[in-house]
Amino acid sequence: MKMPQNRPVVTGPQTGHVVLVGAGPGAADLLTLRAARAIAAADVIVHDGLVGADVMAMTPATARLISVAKRRDRHTMQQADIGLLLVAEAQAGHKVVRLKGGDPFIFGRGGEEVEACRAAGVRVDVIPGVSSALGAAAAAQMPLTHRDHASIVSFVAGECRGLAGQNWVGLAGKGRTLVIYMGVTGSDQIAEKLMADGLAPDTPVAIVERATLPDMRVLRSLLADLGGTVARQAVKSPALIIVGDVAALGNAAAITAIAKVDPCPVC
Repeated sequence: MKMPQNRPVVTGPQTGHVVLVGAGPGAADLLTLRAARAIAAADVIVHDGLVGADVMAMTPATARLISVAKRRDRHTMQQADIGLLLVAEAQAGHKVVRLKGGDPFIFGRGGEEVEACRAAGVRVDVIPGVSSALGAAAAAQMPLTHRDHASIVSFVAGECRGLAGQNWVGLAGKGRTLVIYMGVTGSDQIAEKLMADGLAPDTPVAIVERATLPDMRVLRSLLADLGGTVARQAVKSPALIIVGDVAALGNAAAITAIAKVDPCPVC
């Protein structure tokens, strides 16, 4: 019987294995010790485009590097094919590191890759990483939860299809923090949706670009001017959007020094 092309082939016991490694938000010294050891021992490293250059510089010269970088309108490799690649390399007896920005299980599609390995009988382990949201908030000294401001934090993907049809009611507002991944391109539509769902136009927002890296920027605005701030400041991915009262917190002097831009005119 012919196997479907998008399903891994189950074989006997394998000497190779796969490790999903969270590379963190960018800075190499935020890698865990376990992640650094896995990278150093890898035969093959399958990496995303958002993994920091300093992290990539830690890859051993003997390892074979395979880029599966994804952008909004261009994927080097489709997700199903990435799963097949991981399985094939492990079945060939290699120690495979799947190196992913942030944490593998927070908008990293790590769950799908674990499932592909399990379906093929390939051993798979997961090493967590500092998520982009946690790294960005810490670098900007902007607490996602705070006893006086927010006791709930939610993470959403701003690049999902059918954004207007999604129910974000209650994810942001009094006592809540909303962190939006992959929201730069659709920042105008995101602001419109949140306001349509009842969020006040003067809700504080912060945009953290290239979190934890030397050229990191932190920009503050209000929800109504989110898209305008992104456009005026030419914000590029990777960047996170933080919505809620905590976006007005943080070390103002440090943020100004990091951002190297004039304060937002509407703040």
